[in-house]
Amino acid sequence: VQLQASGGGLVQAGGSLRLTCATSGLTFSSYVMGWFRQAPGKEREFVAGISWTGGSTNYADSVKGRFTISRDNAKNTVYLQMNSLKPEDTAVYSCAADRRSFVTTRAYEYHYWGQGTQVTVSS
Repeated sequence: VQLQASGGGLVQAGGSLRLTCATSGLTFSSYVMGWFRQAPGKEREFVAGISWTGGSTNYADSVKGRFTISRDNAKNTVYLQMNSLKPEDTAVYSCAADRRSFVTTRAYEYHYWGQGTQVTVSS
């Protein structure tokens, strides 16, 4: 199983980025997908999650209204559209896959993880 996150970079506050997580080796449409982030010196935190079909999503309060998670089961890919970025969004963002049928915010409940992609938001 492989999860590969990409799309990070350096952006000014107020800008946008779109992260992509391409997966292989798993039945993608049977996995809840999540995005997490970890800033230097801080614990990893849940950002957003999406159900198998995309019909249910969950967001951290800190990103609600600014970030949108989506998935394309035909491409085995999950996305995170990040708008109105703030310096406090700076972190390494990672995608994860969970076999449960509902979106969980707990990192330890996710079964597979990809390498992260760095997002840096300058003020």
